[in-house]
Amino acid sequence: MAGIKSTMDLVMERAARMGMATPDEMRHEENLKKGMQATAEYLNGAKPSLLGILGEQEQSQQASIRKGMLASLLRNLFLPRDEDGSKRIERAVKGIVELNQDAPDIAALCQELQTIAAQYGQHRTQLYDQLKEQMRMQIEQMLLRKGMKADGMKIDPTMEPQFKEQWSRLEMDLDRQYGQAMEQFKAQLTAWTGA
Repeated sequence: MAGIKSTMDLVMERAARMGMATPDEMRHEENLKKGMQATAEYLNGAKPSLLGILGEQEQSQQASIRKGMLASLLRNLFLPRDEDGSKRIERAVKGIVELNQDAPDIAALCQELQTIAAQYGQHRTQLYDQLKEQMRMQIEQMLLRKGMKADGMKIDPTMEPQFKEQWSRLEMDLDRQYGQAMEQFKAQLTAWTGA
């Protein structure tokens, strides 16, 4: 009877085996992290070329380091809210293209992705300015109804709660529309690059 194990004992032994990574799996994870760290340096401008970094690594490690690089680059594709965000996306796209030099379809997809990001930025700015002007005109009309002139006043409609509420709604809709397109491009790039 001592040789018979309960179901719970068998489940616990299997869970322990699953929790232990093999040395190869641990090296693979380590190399993925190495690739991600190198990409962070690249994105921050500390390193000029991902292929240069990859070339410095041992041949046996390059595949998993490259995969870590691509995963990190793909995470840095997002809808930019400012110039810094746009520059980061541009750098990430450049890195993806660099790591996939022999794949013109990936370069074309990256170009389309950059176009979507640029259109998002333009559309976002345009909507913001239109809402700001609309709110400014509403405030001026309200002041005129009260018998006041807005000529000498500095009116900042962006400080109004109504502006903030409407902008939040507009921005959320815009993010949803462009976000779906961005996610589709990222999924396609993930599939094509093997990241």
